[in-house]
Amino acid sequence: MTANQTLILNVDDNDGARYAKTRILQSAGFRVMEAANGTDALAMVREEDPALVLLDVKLPDINGIEVCRRIKDDPATNCVLVLQTSAALTNRADRIRGLEGGADNYLAAPIEADELIANVNALLRMRQTQDELRESEERFRQLTDNIEDVFWMFSAPDGVLAYVSPAYATIFGRSTDSLRKEHGSWLEAVHAEDRARLAGRWAALASQPHYDEEFRLQLPDGVTRWVRDRVFAVRNVRGDVYRVARVTSDISARKEMEALLRAADANKNQFLATLAHELRNPLSPIRNAATLLGIAGENASERQAHAREVILRQVDHLAHLVDDLLDVARISEGKIVLRREEVNLGAVVAQAIETAGPLIAARQHQLDVQQPDGQVWVAGDPVRLAQSMGNLLHNAAKFTPKGGQIRLEVKVDGDHVRIAVTDNGIGIDADSLPRIFGMFAQAAVPPDRAPEGLGIGLSLVSRLLEMHGGQLRAESPGIGMGSTFTVELPVLRVTGAAADQAARQAAAAPAGGLRVLLVDDNIDAMEMMGFLLAEMGHEAWTTHDASQIVRLALEHQPQVMVLDIGLPGADGYELARMIKAHPELKHTRLVAHTGYGSPEDRRKAQEAGFDAHLVKPAELDDLEKALRG
Repeated sequence: MTANQTLILNVDDNDGARYAKTRILQSAGFRVMEAANGTDALAMVREEDPALVLLDVKLPDINGIEVCRRIKDDPATNCVLVLQTSAALTNRADRIRGLEGGADNYLAAPIEADELIANVNALLRMRQTQDELRESEERFRQLTDNIEDVFWMFSAPDGVLAYVSPAYATIFGRSTDSLRKEHGSWLEAVHAEDRARLAGRWAALASQPHYDEEFRLQLPDGVTRWVRDRVFAVRNVRGDVYRVARVTSDISARKEMEALLRAADANKNQFLATLAHELRNPLSPIRNAATLLGIAGENASERQAHAREVILRQVDHLAHLVDDLLDVARISEGKIVLRREEVNLGAVVAQAIETAGPLIAARQHQLDVQQPDGQVWVAGDPVRLAQSMGNLLHNAAKFTPKGGQIRLEVKVDGDHVRIAVTDNGIGIDADSLPRIFGMFAQAAVPPDRAPEGLGIGLSLVSRLLEMHGGQLRAESPGIGMGSTFTVELPVLRVTGAAADQAARQAAAAPAGGLRVLLVDDNIDAMEMMGFLLAEMGHEAWTTHDASQIVRLALEHQPQVMVLDIGLPGADGYELARMIKAHPELKHTRLVAHTGYGSPEDRRKAQEAGFDAHLVKPAELDDLEKALRG
């Protein structure tokens, strides 16, 4: 604050003395206003806000000591500096009385010009320091009042509360007024299991004025909240601890995330162990069956037939595992696209029962199916819906002891249909229910039963149903008391009695075999498929050499060509384009037979000219349909 910016109020009823002091102050560069009595002085202080009042003690209406007291008692003016002067009241007692009345300094007349200016400047420097301190304190208060953390300040070593920010009420669930009345009452909000530890740390602050602790708060509404509490010492210029600062942060979200990460890590470890188990299980019977195929002797044909059945069954199991894993990956990346159409729910249920039927029969369960008389139509992907229902029936059969009861009930309720699959199997405990649809989650099972499956089936079903605008719910009274999984889907319409069953059967395959050229770099796979095609009544030629395709095709004129896309030294997509561009081969049906089965792979195959796309290992029915078109 420079002198020419500083306003001083000069109050004196003596015109000559007032004039002399004004001239001295103006010569030093100050702006000066004048008042001749206390009443005017008080009004001008409120209206003009001078930095300093040069106040004579003897005034005609109100004496200077009273004027000073009123200035200092008014919150709007108490920061104004008061320099009292007197020519009559100059003894020690007068000066003491003036200072005790609130004056910032007291000068006895006569006052030399340099002495007056020196005193004024000294007081203004003091005011500037006070202003800077107040501004600093205000910035500090605004900061602490607006942060989400609780900021505390305690005196040391007695631990008396000097300040607490408003966030205390939000985080601790208690009023700041109650804390100011009882400085240690915050401990009552600490969880009973953590309170003794925190009380001990707080009691040791005199010798250890710092700590970093995490503990729980028990709020009045019963909610538990995690906080991080940091305490550190505030030292003066001599290095002595005179205050203790404290910051308390709500870390509940972080703790919850840590718990979720721990659970996810545990699920991942369990999933990897289960995956290894599920993948190894089919390998043993496949290896043994393959060995049996090579053993001659009595009853060899019977053993080989049984071995083939084992291999087919176990390969189906492996393919199912791979399909589930790929579906999970596609859903996670948002790459699954539903082929929506109007779907007869009865046909979906029938397909699901057909899928789970072998396991239900093998475990000797009794299946009770209850459906409405009319047809229920929904919008969705029939394959994905049948997959979802089949998964629920499969789980019910798998987790129900032999000879159990399974019930599938379809009910229409307004504009929704509910499909409930109920069993009397092992059930689900209350702790597992909230996470049963989580990825890789395995429900708790009795110790005499190992977990089965990868723990992704229910998550997959739940996500697929959500994509259909539906939902999946799980209920169970507890372990050993069975469970119910309920699917809810929007209904398009409900029509009359079911149409003739024969009309809904797939058209029978046309009679007569086809001429097929099979191209695959995996010679074992190619030969086995060649044998299967022959058994299916087709005439097949095979090659693993991409350079021979056109020659063989022109020589044998196949009706269908089955191409592996990943051929060594050749691009299956380019081969397809080349064949379709050939004038003598352009009408040949092309079937892609590949390990790549994503929607993007199917799109690329279609763009290259393939008429059908099969994912290895293909089912015989799917192969036949792809060949016929």
